[in-house]
Amino acid sequence: MAKHVIVGTAGHIDHGKSALVEALTGTHPDRLEEEKRRGITIDLGYAFLDLGDVQLGFVDVPGHEKFVRNMLAGAGGIDVVLLVVAADESIRPQTREHFEICRLLGVERGLVVITKTDLADADALGLVKLELEEFVRASFLEGAPIVAVSARTGAGLDELKRELLRIAQDTPRRNASHHARLPIDRAFLMPGFGTVATGTLISGTLKPEQAVELFPVGKLSRVRGLHSGGHMVAQASAGQRTAVNLADIDLAEIERGMVLATAGVFRSTSRLDARISLLPSARALKARSRVHFHCGAAERIAEMALLDKDQLAPGGTALAQLHLDAPTLVLPGDRFIIRQFSPVVTIGGGGVLDALAKRHKHRDTTVVQFLATLENGNSDEILRAIIAADAHGVDMTQIVSRTGWLESESREAARKLVEAKRIQIVSAQPWIAISFEGMEALLLAIEREVDDFHAANPLAPGIAKQELRGRAAARPRMEVFRAALEELVRRGKIAVTGDTVQRAKREIALSEQESKAKEQIAREFERAGLVAPAVSEVLSRVAVDSTRAQKLLQMLIREKTLVKVTEEMVLHTAALVKLSTLLAGYKRAHGERLPIAAFKELAGVTRKHAIPLLEYMDRMRLTRRSGDERVIL
Repeated sequence: MAKHVIVGTAGHIDHGKSALVEALTGTHPDRLEEEKRRGITIDLGYAFLDLGDVQLGFVDVPGHEKFVRNMLAGAGGIDVVLLVVAADESIRPQTREHFEICRLLGVERGLVVITKTDLADADALGLVKLELEEFVRASFLEGAPIVAVSARTGAGLDELKRELLRIAQDTPRRNASHHARLPIDRAFLMPGFGTVATGTLISGTLKPEQAVELFPVGKLSRVRGLHSGGHMVAQASAGQRTAVNLADIDLAEIERGMVLATAGVFRSTSRLDARISLLPSARALKARSRVHFHCGAAERIAEMALLDKDQLAPGGTALAQLHLDAPTLVLPGDRFIIRQFSPVVTIGGGGVLDALAKRHKHRDTTVVQFLATLENGNSDEILRAIIAADAHGVDMTQIVSRTGWLESESREAARKLVEAKRIQIVSAQPWIAISFEGMEALLLAIEREVDDFHAANPLAPGIAKQELRGRAAARPRMEVFRAALEELVRRGKIAVTGDTVQRAKREIALSEQESKAKEQIAREFERAGLVAPAVSEVLSRVAVDSTRAQKLLQMLIREKTLVKVTEEMVLHTAALVKLSTLLAGYKRAHGERLPIAAFKELAGVTRKHAIPLLEYMDRMRLTRRSGDERVIL
């Protein structure tokens, strides 16, 4: 499979970038009528060069200061930069800004091209070369070839192609095995085909009929067809300029800055943590500064909160959280540019560390350590940090959407952490993990809440599970909470009966006064038989306060000494045993049909008590309603 490498031009307006691309590829990248009329590149232009095993895609970016935002839309996918400088003008303002942007975006490879050599003599050309060597010193272009060319005469073009082939062969392939992401820098309607979105596929692969998702709107679509280099292709791979024909999406729904990605994997964000760097030429940056944020083809307004400094000095670096004015899709490792809010000039850039960040406090050392792990750790360390930072428990979809890793990579890193006893997987489906420290903290919190409940409710058997989960630290996921209860039961710390949690081997100890009151309540209901007394009247006659009296009643119900027929009707068990005996006798003497009037006489109760008793017997399957009668079962 041919290797795909994206080459981006950078340089001042009218230094011959577009003419150079046309001389190399035979295609003029300017596509807008206004560009052709004015002779300058306003928007991104594209062209392709086939060098056999290497396919070069050229992104020709605007050089005019007013169009730097368009330049940024195409710079994110560049593998190799051609820093273009005209022999008759040398280094100019946009040369410097484009070069700084490439540095900030982490471009690592490139060539320096001196154009318009037919307009300068040998001495002038030598002087420009010396200036360029000084200009790129201590940068990624130090020692890079400086090739002098003339697009008009063709001089130097063969040498430039040889250098491009060499550097392209040395450029690592982009990761085609990961999930697909294509930042959209252009969209248009093609008659007979529908909506087409173009961009540089920065990771993964795309194939016809593949399900894709449009971010940040979350609209699902399907790949109808793919083009690259002017030809229909069966597959587009990472590093390839790609045009995607989309199904079920109108052109009005797409705009530059959106991202096309594998469906159902990622989440958009409006808040991210990053390492930022400020250019030496920029002014000091204060906390809460507003900036223009450029990542991929997206442009947002961001408020930047510094996390480890009060102010960022020119040439310095800092950890920062950026709050975007609209969501976008970014992942850890993505590079971005920040431009001053006003006047709009490039002041710095950085790399995303956490794309789905929570709000932080200023100078929170825990956050700084966490971000240091995300910035410098290996995959095992990063995964452990992410899981340890969330006391609720973390599921697999969170890990994949937050890191961009494949699920197989995430599971392998998790396996190592489980073996090292750093995390615990509490559920296989859905896959959920929590750190060992997080689980131990949760166990202690649950024990503390159970003890606190017993202290406040000495007559209650235990606390309901849902109430306990709500009280526990950070309200963990149900799967994590269930695993914690199982672990505490295994350790002999708690006992779980149905929906109730209590301390293991705990017995309710009643005071002498409470014991007498409990016996009194039971006796009064037993004496009443089937003519249930009012609960409030019985409880009002015992020598304890109403709250304890109510709890003693609940104890008798749990112990099955009393039975709650309805909320207002409670009977002694002995009365219900007697009722069962009466029903059996009636069935032998009169048959299974039991009219309501006969039941009232049999039980010695009025209709007020008869109806709830009959409904209770229906629920207990002692009787079955049949019209206005009951059938004794």
